[in-house]
Amino acid sequence: MNMRIVARLINLPENRGVRVTAAKHPVLLVRVGDRVRAFQADCPHAGAPLEEGVICNGRIICPWHKAAFAVDSGAVIEPPALVGLTQYPVQVHDGVVSVGDEPIVAEAAPARDEHRCFAVIGAGAAGTAAVATLHQQGFSGRLLWIDREQAPAYDRTALSKFVIAGQMTPEDTPPLLDKQPIGIHGEVQRLDARAKRIELADGRHFDYDAALVATGGEAQPLDIPGAVLSHVFVLRSREDAARIDEAAQSAACAVIVGDSFIGLEAASALRQRGLVVQVVSRHDIPLAAQLGKRIGAAIRQLHEDNGVIFHCNTEPERFDGHGAVSTVLLKNGKRLAADLVVMGVGVTPATGFIQGVDKAEDQSLNADSHLQVAPGLWAAGDNVTFAWRQQPTRIEHWRVAQQLAVLAARNMLGDTQVYADVPFFWTYHFGKTFEVLGQPQHWNRLHVEGDVNRHDFIALLCRDDQVEAVIACEHQQAMARLSQRMQHPLGKAEALAIIRAD
Repeated sequence: MNMRIVARLINLPENRGVRVTAAKHPVLLVRVGDRVRAFQADCPHAGAPLEEGVICNGRIICPWHKAAFAVDSGAVIEPPALVGLTQYPVQVHDGVVSVGDEPIVAEAAPARDEHRCFAVIGAGAAGTAAVATLHQQGFSGRLLWIDREQAPAYDRTALSKFVIAGQMTPEDTPPLLDKQPIGIHGEVQRLDARAKRIELADGRHFDYDAALVATGGEAQPLDIPGAVLSHVFVLRSREDAARIDEAAQSAACAVIVGDSFIGLEAASALRQRGLVVQVVSRHDIPLAAQLGKRIGAAIRQLHEDNGVIFHCNTEPERFDGHGAVSTVLLKNGKRLAADLVVMGVGVTPATGFIQGVDKAEDQSLNADSHLQVAPGLWAAGDNVTFAWRQQPTRIEHWRVAQQLAVLAARNMLGDTQVYADVPFFWTYHFGKTFEVLGQPQHWNRLHVEGDVNRHDFIALLCRDDQVEAVIACEHQQAMARLSQRMQHPLGKAEALAIIRAD
């Protein structure tokens, strides 16, 4: 094997990786003491440069979306990456580091002697993560992977950020797996939890030993006159995004109903295409419930600085048009021109087909701390309320859905793992990425480092002096480090020390 000198040991720090060029490819050098390992330099999820992340607690943390990999092997520990890092051989001699040009072949997990039938319903973020985990863990029984989309298992986060902005075609939406297992295309009409049976709309039925419900949520349309007109959209699937993209190509003006993250990302995307964009919201300040008024106001100002028009403290009364929507009448009497409308007013758990289980008031599935809903049945994603930190919790975040699915898949195989990580999500507006760690619910103090209005800040949302959540823009390394530290209680003083050290 050809080895190429790439660095000197003395020049490699131990708190972050270093990108170097090997014979055929860039690699990331990771030093632990006098040991050096070499991995692919970019995250397998979205291509983030891993040298811009951090190394802590034996993990390599991706700067963009906080995927975590084991320092000693490159194995994936936390999504959104679903595969580990390719590793390359390293030699250290007299303080000189050399890297081989051929990857080390990773050992596959030993196959389990398995005769059970597992079912995974849904091939979005959660379902795909579960299937990937079952394969990584060596599951060798029969696996039924069922989804109603013809070509599922794609990165839904790209739809509102890039596809409807015209920066990515619907067909180019990134897949979640390089090698996708063959699934079953069909609509699940009924799941009988007591009989452990799944029935499809076309009459097919399957009996299972263990099943995971990963159907997520259904985008809510508005129940008002004109909601069935052409060019009135929700945005949940690749097909939805394709229809919005097609309509936007000949549109001049768009109305976004709702100031949710999806709604505002859609506003940003369509405005960047040159459309006149107006947002209709029942709130004066968007996202105030999730991020607080100060940060919500800064995000609104970012939109207004880029030409988005807000109509607050009101909502649509009806959509008007002949065949296709042309105007939106608001309850305050204003009428808005609209060549297309995008409704971003939330989702409802997709659980109506499930029988024989306990459901919460919002129709999500009630699960225990192991994500088990009933004997032989687990759930993960937007459709589940689960015990987290001794409180019933439902979290509608893409990465959390993946994390829950990984745990559920392992528990289907016999583990008893609980969710002990830190919720994380990101949202993208006019070239700015806002990151959120934690679940901001009961905070009463806000501390800001940087300038919120210039969108270069990191903010601590605290319950007295305990950090409940962190929100940031342009502070990826500090957020990567905090994503690990916040797995345990964190005081404000220590959090500030971490932030200022980066």
